[in-house]
Amino acid sequence: MRLLIAEDEKSLSKALTVILEKNNYSVDAAFDGEEALDYLATGQYDGVILDIMMPKMDGLTVLKKIRAKGSSVPVLMLTAKSEIDDRVTGLDLGANDYLTKPFDAKELLARIRAMTRGRDGAQSSVLTMGNISLDRTTFELSSPTGSFRLANKEFQVMEMLLCNPKQLISTEMMMDKIWGYDSDAEINVVWAYISYLRKKLTALNANVRIKASRNAGYSLETVEESHD
Repeated sequence: MRLLIAEDEKSLSKALTVILEKNNYSVDAAFDGEEALDYLATGQYDGVILDIMMPKMDGLTVLKKIRAKGSSVPVLMLTAKSEIDDRVTGLDLGANDYLTKPFDAKELLARIRAMTRGRDGAQSSVLTMGNISLDRTTFELSSPTGSFRLANKEFQVMEMLLCNPKQLISTEMMMDKIWGYDSDAEINVVWAYISYLRKKLTALNANVRIKASRNAGYSLETVEESHD
């Protein structure tokens, strides 16, 4: 899943990014409200962590603007203890939840899981297809013959494929959702991670495979349905 952090305190933003990436989220960071609005206009996010007090445009104004445009992206507001009225206003404007600073990393992760649950078409923490399963809490890809704990980007690619079984996902979509639209990574990095995952699926004796459609993208198919 891809998240946007909008927090002007750079040390806190960096700490949050480290925590979230360690838990296999893809993260973009904005440091003022106008930048956050720009990111939200050009990128697709599964959730937003939005600080209320930011320069150029405050978090409540950002929230109001994205909701006015019809965006339903889940939003977690970060507030100071003294900002009770702002919390109420944020919820009234369409925030999904709020968290008061300072907070524990475990609570932040729990709040994010709660507000993003059900996005990408999956309620369960375990995604399955054929004889393989992906545990979104332990990041383990497993079959009856064994398991692998996937690294960050591997996990995100596999999660995206399993959330959209038998559907073609373009390379560009993977780049945008997982690496970010402003990433310096080359597009062939997607192929590299697909290759890593194919090797793991083979080692697990999986009866699903990642099918490549030339110049189009990738899809997860059962073995009998895949013919590349």
